[in-house]
Amino acid sequence: MRTIAVANQKGGCGKTTTAVNLAAAFAMMGKRVLLVDLDPQAHATLALGHTPEALNKTVYNVFTESNIPVPEVVVSSNVKGLNLLPSNILVTGLEFELMPLYDREYVLSRRLACMNGSYDMCFIDCSPSISLLTLNALVASDEVIIPVQTHYYALEGLKNLLETIDIVQKRFNPELYILGVLLTFVEGRVKLSRQIQQQMREFFGDLVFDTVIHKNVRLAEAPSAGQSVLTYAPNCNGAIEHKALAEEISNADE
Repeated sequence: MRTIAVANQKGGCGKTTTAVNLAAAFAMMGKRVLLVDLDPQAHATLALGHTPEALNKTVYNVFTESNIPVPEVVVSSNVKGLNLLPSNILVTGLEFELMPLYDREYVLSRRLACMNGSYDMCFIDCSPSISLLTLNALVASDEVIIPVQTHYYALEGLKNLLETIDIVQKRFNPELYILGVLLTFVEGRVKLSRQIQQQMREFFGDLVFDTVIHKNVRLAEAPSAGQSVLTYAPNCNGAIEHKALAEEISNADE
């Protein structure tokens, strides 16, 4: 199972939007996909049509109760081939519960190992912080996608995340690598947005995906309908661009 973390400690960069819609795009390409919602805000859970507070078991139980099989916590979505390991507000307390554990960085990695034969791909929607949960996600992953909003402060915030990834590579997961930097909330007619794009490509080079995600009202509307944008508005630019991103990732592997 190929595991990809979608991470950025800065909120509002389109992280959950990327995780949900990229997972849906790969499922529509025929892949068996698991989306792990590791954010206490549970936005990915909401985006796939589930009410977090109504769920009996979530990723919180996966971390805290080793006797509960992970498949019992997984729920379906309205996209064929895409399942969800949901979240809710209880995940907020995981940081404190994990802290005393000797091998606290490897909990998620161990728990997801049993899913290898059941899925082709796993996407992990990380919380918007450099936290123990994010560390668990990076340790459990093969690759990481970094969504970056094309605003000036977004560039400044990348330093801590890149330092964290470097630490994970050196101490916990030497196989982890950055799959790509994804430019989000792109506004083609705004000069600053174009300048930030240029700076990102000059600094990161080929690490920046060719595909960018433009600001799109359908992307904002889809979660309120409990759907990915690919099912909510399949012909809008947001859906087309996420499909293109999935194709770019697939083609890069060939």
